[in-house]
Order: sequence, then C-alpha cells, then structure tokens
Amino acid sequence: MKRALLLAALALSLSGCGLHPLYSGGGSGAVATTLTRIEVGPIEGKAGWLMTNALHDRLAAGGATPLYRLEVKLDDQIIGLGVRSDDSVSRERRTLRARYQLIDLAKGTVLLDATAGSDAGLDVVNSEYATIAAENSALERLSEIVADQIVSRVALYAQRTDVPAK
Repeated sequence: MKRALLLAALALSLSGCGLHPLYSGGGSGAVATTLTRIEVGPIEGKAGWLMTNALHDRLAAGGATPLYRLEVKLDDQIIGLGVRSDDSVSRERRTLRARYQLIDLAKGTVLLDATAGSDAGLDVVNSEYATIAAENSALERLSEIVADQIVSRVALYAQRTDVPAK
C-alpha cells in the first residue's frame, strides 16, 4: 500500500516538471512548420557543401515561401596530435565548428546567434589514401552531428519563443 502511494505521489510530481514535447502537433505543429520555412544560405567549401546537404535533409523545406534564413560559417581544422620517433604524425583531431544565425527575412533581424561543434580523432597510417579517406569520413560524420545540433537549437528556439509559422 505504501509503495502504491509513493508511486502515485511520484507520478503526480513528474506531471508538473515542465517537460513538453518539442514536436508536439507532429508535422503540422508550430516547430515542424517553422523548420520547413527556413532556407539555408550558401556555405563555402567542401565542409559547407556537406553541411548544406545535412541541413536540407533535416529541415525538409516544404516548398512554401521561406520566412527565415540560416546563415552558417564553418571552421574546419585538422591538428596533428601524436608524433612518431621519425617526427611523423600518428594521430589527428578533426574539428568542425559552426557559427550560425537565424535571420527573419521580413525584418532582416537576427533571431538566434549561436555556435555548434564537434570533433573526431583519427589514426594516421602509412597509406596516404587511407588517411585521406579517414579525414573525409570524419568530416562527413561531423557535418551530420553539427547539423543535428543546429536544427535542435533552432527548433528549441522556435518552441520557446512561439515563432509564428505564418
């Protein structure tokens, strides 16, 4: 009996914790609708091409007139970490950082200005081809991770500020 009362009290306390589903309303909810009205500005370089594709996949523009633009500037670096006895690098860290802004197209105002980033470690092997392939794979993974972070932050902003989907 005590256990049942304790569980009931716990359930009641959790209902008031303030957690709300981010995508309430499904595809026609406010957040999902807002995400489909965002265009992605051009991003330079190979990392930019990968990031643009990843963002387009996540935003799934609905073909409607965009109300917002996402401007992204990337910083992609590879740093050698480990050194062998012959002074060659044995380990690298690839870092991808993004500074992004959500801009209201009607007013030209910046609604959100934030950063996102991730890094990956990779081994440098004797085969130059294998090392380049590993660096490229790391960039692809990092682009996906950073795109997820950006879209999550924009969705959270849209939910918290009740951005009108017009």
